[in-house]
Amino acid sequence: MANETITDLLDNAIDARQELFEPRHESAFRLFNGFSEGCPALVFDVYGSTGILHDYAEPPSNAPVIQAVCQHLKARLPWIRVIILKTRHGKTETERRGVIVSGASCNRRVREHGVWYAIDLCMNRDASFYLDTRNLRQWALRSLKGKTVLNTFAYTGSLGVAALASGAARVVQLDLNREFMNLAEESYSLNGLPNIKANIRTGDFWPQISQMKRDGELFDCIFLDPPIFSQTPKGVVDLAADSARLINKIRPLINDGGYLVAINNALFLSGKEYLAALSALCSEGYLKLVELIPVPLDCTGYPQTIDGAPITDPAPFNHSTKIAILEVKRK
Repeated sequence: MANETITDLLDNAIDARQELFEPRHESAFRLFNGFSEGCPALVFDVYGSTGILHDYAEPPSNAPVIQAVCQHLKARLPWIRVIILKTRHGKTETERRGVIVSGASCNRRVREHGVWYAIDLCMNRDASFYLDTRNLRQWALRSLKGKTVLNTFAYTGSLGVAALASGAARVVQLDLNREFMNLAEESYSLNGLPNIKANIRTGDFWPQISQMKRDGELFDCIFLDPPIFSQTPKGVVDLAADSARLINKIRPLINDGGYLVAINNALFLSGKEYLAALSALCSEGYLKLVELIPVPLDCTGYPQTIDGAPITDPAPFNHSTKIAILEVKRK
């Protein structure tokens, strides 16, 4: 693709997102989603005044293309102080996690809906803070005051942070990786939220959930946001083939009338297929689908910027990250 074409696509994306630009540059959003906006190899995300250019091309995009994109973005948006390049098919783990190609000091926090979130943009191959669940964090802020919450597969804990910021009575964060949980604790500190060490739990999902059942723990809301596929000696997660198993595993931990927030981001699982799986679970009478949470438009692309169809039709969801709120009835 010619550089001129890429810059035209970037300009269209920037023009569509003007309302997301705020004077202090503390927020996080997707500036360009090449998968839906005409250049599948490239995605550009903004975290405060730091930009991340994700290069998904195989082999990686050539240096002149990357340089042209970076120069154009800095010219259009001079408030972007730093650009990180993450090369999905890079030769080294450092290239895959991200290398600073412009500027020096990355942002360490972003603000969303009045809440601060700690970030470590080169800690992992993604950027430590998922942009596609922004609307779900907003739902948590308005829905979970006084509730007890369990955030499974918590990663850096942003959903749990939003729940605690809402005034939740108790939030348990569960993830296999302690390094990720450290960022959740940093987010607590940024917001002056209580950090009860017993509520930060690291361990394998399967035995941890079984232990909670044995201990008689119950929650008003559980977030279930697993990876597409993972396997440990204790169990297998496969969202494309069997999302129902995870839902059935955690449903007994939810109070009557409580919420199960089920997220499935399997790219090749259509929205129709996922909805059918949820409907089958609801047919037993113990779950009720009450709401679908859309992914923000900056992540999906805007009507005037979308170029091409998705790999798999996500309808009735608006993105391959499919978010459903289920209400629980206990036996």
